[in-house]
Amino acid sequence: MAKRKIVKIDQEKCTGCGLCIPACPEGALQIIDGKARLISDLFCDGLGACLGPCPENAISIEEREAEPYDESRIMENIVKQGENTIKAHLKHLQEHNQKEFLQQAIAFLKKRNIEIPILEEEKIVEDKEIKGCPGIVMQNIKKTENQSNEEGKRKSYLTHWPIQLHLISPTAPHYKKADVLLCADCVAYTAGDFHKDYLQGKPLAIACPKLDQGREIYLEKIQSWIDDARINTLTVLIMQVPCCRGLLLLAKEAANKAKRKIPIKVIVIDIKGDILSEEWI
Repeated sequence: MAKRKIVKIDQEKCTGCGLCIPACPEGALQIIDGKARLISDLFCDGLGACLGPCPENAISIEEREAEPYDESRIMENIVKQGENTIKAHLKHLQEHNQKEFLQQAIAFLKKRNIEIPILEEEKIVEDKEIKGCPGIVMQNIKKTENQSNEEGKRKSYLTHWPIQLHLISPTAPHYKKADVLLCADCVAYTAGDFHKDYLQGKPLAIACPKLDQGREIYLEKIQSWIDDARINTLTVLIMQVPCCRGLLLLAKEAANKAKRKIPIKVIVIDIKGDILSEEWI
């Protein structure tokens, strides 16, 4: 047993919809007694392909003591399900750049004289319907227009440090009675004028609901913003990808637990940096 990343399912949130089942090429998840459950540590590679499809944000990645992921055991199960399942599994490993596991899987097939499905070269999706979780599918973002005519150094509107939600103190002076911006990590790299359009005049905290650990800590800090720092408003700035929705759910849950009530705005931007929606909730 060793520490490694593995999926964790919140049984209280899970509705048993089953959308995560086909998203797991290893067959590590099953619906049992109306809930999604991890049937074996051996089958979970910890890559999180099942996170995006979950509409309730019930699945997360944690690091804990677990049996090592066993590619040979996976392949023994997968070959029984036919060529389509084999191809889906190999493609899954390819898309996540798991070269070692991919080589092990191919070696398994060769040893048993099983025909190896031809995998297409990694493709860049260009303004077409995205297949799979939008959070991990590669896309080529074409920019034909001149992005900016502004010359010279751009001004930074960051007023404090640290900014990562795990590291900040929710009662720090810059948060008190302020209009706070809670931002998903990827946003600042996507929105060309992030500082001017979103950060100006707002103290900041950043987080990733898919990759960060310590969900309960995040809930406590957001609630402390509302009750202890007595912030005026909270703006949640997220990407269009499904996993980003988890940050909004955290903010809403913390707001429901807080004694005070404050206005919350959610802004969703697409991978081209354009605003998809902006509303107070």
